[in-house]
Amino acid sequence: MEHDVFLLPDERLDEVNENLRLIQKTDGLTFGTDAYLLAAFVRPAPSSFAVELGGGTGIVSLLLATTKKVQSVAAVEIQPAFADLIWRNAALNGLASRVFPICKDIREIGAKDFDKQPALVVANPPYLSKGSGKTNLAPKKEIARHECFGDILDFCACAGRLLGSGGRFVTVWRAERLPELYTALRENHLEPKRAVFVHADLDAPPCAVLTEAVKDASPSLRVLPPLFLYEKSNKKAGGARAMTPAAAQIYAACSFPDAGV
Repeated sequence: MEHDVFLLPDERLDEVNENLRLIQKTDGLTFGTDAYLLAAFVRPAPSSFAVELGGGTGIVSLLLATTKKVQSVAAVEIQPAFADLIWRNAALNGLASRVFPICKDIREIGAKDFDKQPALVVANPPYLSKGSGKTNLAPKKEIARHECFGDILDFCACAGRLLGSGGRFVTVWRAERLPELYTALRENHLEPKRAVFVHADLDAPPCAVLTEAVKDASPSLRVLPPLFLYEKSNKKAGGARAMTPAAAQIYAACSFPDAGV
């Protein structure tokens, strides 16, 4: 169903796929590979309620809903302009009854903020320590990329508060900061159970790691084969790098072929 689109002066409309359109802020962090891979790594639980921490435009929540991996998603977002954007993107795609924003700090979110307990929490947290890396002129990007309103320990603590035993927390994180993530997970009774390292190509070191942790689970980590996103030298017309068959399959299905535990 087509919906009328109202864009603010600092916004643009993009087509993610044939089922999903996305309003994005031109001076904010836009939809990228990490968000899509995070949604793809989530195992389906079609009748479940999920919570996304740090919703941004709402892309991860929208992908989970359109692929029917969950029944409904609450996207927690601290910036009012982006919380409004999540609501508008949900309405634009006919998902207003399944995807909704909560404008609040993830450090203050608790079980009392929801009518029912989520079976799943997902997050694409800011991956740079506050004050590190390049400082962005746009505050929206600064907040999305740097740990201005919570570090990885805060995100894991929030997931630990929201989930009951057996609940899942799925996140994407910088590979070089993996020890911080796994320490934070275990401090909050979230046991890493499934993981995959993501590489740009065969010769590149891992740039990201996707992890599924389970609340109160016993130790036992299954590491899936690494995902290489691009062929080393095979380029498509126009000079763009060609995706590997594995990455192309994941993008087409929004799912990893080996989804089991």
